[in-house]
Amino acid sequence: MILILDFGSQYTQLIARRLRENAVYCEIHPYNLSLERIRELAPKGIILSGGPASAYQDEAPDIPDEVLHLGCPVLGICYGMYIIAHHLGGRSARATAREYGPATLAIDEPGGLFEGLNARELSVWMSHGDRLESIPALLRPIAHTANSPYAAIRSVDGRLWGVQFHPEVSHTVAGAQILRNFAYNVCGEQGDWKLADFVELKTEEIRSKVGPDDEVLMGLSGGVDSAVAAALIARAVGERLRCVFVDTGLLRAGDVERIERSFRKRIVPQLSIIDASELFLERLKGVTDPERKRRIVGHTFVEVFEREAARYERVRFLGQGTLYPDVIESVSLRGPSATIKSHHNVGGLPERMRLELIEPLRELFKDEVRQVGRILGLPEDIVEAEPFPGPGLAVRIVGEVTKERVEMLRAADRIVMEEVRRAGLIPGLWQAFAVLLPLKSVGVMGDERSYESTIAIRAVQSVDGMTADWARLDADLLARLSTRITNEVKGINRVVYDITSKPPATIEWE
Repeated sequence: MILILDFGSQYTQLIARRLRENAVYCEIHPYNLSLERIRELAPKGIILSGGPASAYQDEAPDIPDEVLHLGCPVLGICYGMYIIAHHLGGRSARATAREYGPATLAIDEPGGLFEGLNARELSVWMSHGDRLESIPALLRPIAHTANSPYAAIRSVDGRLWGVQFHPEVSHTVAGAQILRNFAYNVCGEQGDWKLADFVELKTEEIRSKVGPDDEVLMGLSGGVDSAVAAALIARAVGERLRCVFVDTGLLRAGDVERIERSFRKRIVPQLSIIDASELFLERLKGVTDPERKRRIVGHTFVEVFEREAARYERVRFLGQGTLYPDVIESVSLRGPSATIKSHHNVGGLPERMRLELIEPLRELFKDEVRQVGRILGLPEDIVEAEPFPGPGLAVRIVGEVTKERVEMLRAADRIVMEEVRRAGLIPGLWQAFAVLLPLKSVGVMGDERSYESTIAIRAVQSVDGMTADWARLDADLLARLSTRITNEVKGINRVVYDITSKPPATIEWE
């Protein structure tokens, strides 16, 4: 496997995606991972990610010198390249001209990272304000740009490599090939890692972790993440998996019926359905801050689970469908990356929780999870279920969550689901949903003045949820959505369409 040490770049997860797309297993860990743990992992190669710091600053993030001398190849990307150069005696400084965006890379030495590339010039993506000013005799330049004389380097023995640009970003032409060359040609990876292998590995990990007399309590949300996690855990422990579906009162229309119909028959017969809607709504009363909403929902989930777990004397573990984007966007578990938002199944768990977590999917992206679901034999209506946030409609209601506002949003959201499905757009969309805004506006309904609420419609296209573009829905479809929502949902007199991509926005409004 390839070990990725994270120095805080927002692109770090893309490095992992590109490697996995080339059937190379990789793991992301903080830059300060101990030498002992690195040796235990025994990587065939190490990648040092980019990051926001400058290598010449005092107390800049760094690695022990031994990391560069473990015997395996090392590739530094942007900040990671400076780290390699500094350890060997090179020098970096503030660039005379910063580079953010596209740049033309002139390849001075073909082969190696650039093996198989026909062009001697590439359009690459830069994101840096520093540059290498000098390199020691142990390193040689292999590419440059107008502003960076050392835009790519390698050691004389071909074991250490560095690039100023970001090959993991799609804007870098042949970037995936460059990472593939490092993994295959430099590190000797075979490109034979398969998700089927992942399923076998996780199955054995769960079996070894869960004792023969222990049981696992799994919360089903109705989405693909928890469904696949439950199926994988059930593969490992069989009937010792106890599944609980909590009706939070914050679900989409028909979710409770669908869960009971689909999951009891297809995944886990041992399914308990608990109506805790009044408890969740009471806890959310008067709360408007989105982070508080998420934590309240997370804590309440665990509280309900703990009560349910008390019914089973042998329950020792709590299963969750945490995914890698959840981890990245929630807290800095993989390095000093910026916190975007917390997820209920990552940042909302109280320290007092007595159940140990099992999160078999936490290193996977959404599209990989869907593939795992197919490997496990789950039906397409479950595998292709669109993402739904753990806190449910609570984070699609901007402002206070009340029973009246939940019912209003649920009715509007049902119309969105019906019309999008009728238009045949489900396979091409990542998500499509309604958001209730804390905004009232003047309107005219039935020849009378109205002053009522606003619904925003959000529809996006994405591969893994890390980035997304707003969907160019047909104008006639938008017209139908507006007409139906304002006519059929009492209390709504205005509908708007969100045309913001991710970034700068997130997919969810809260």
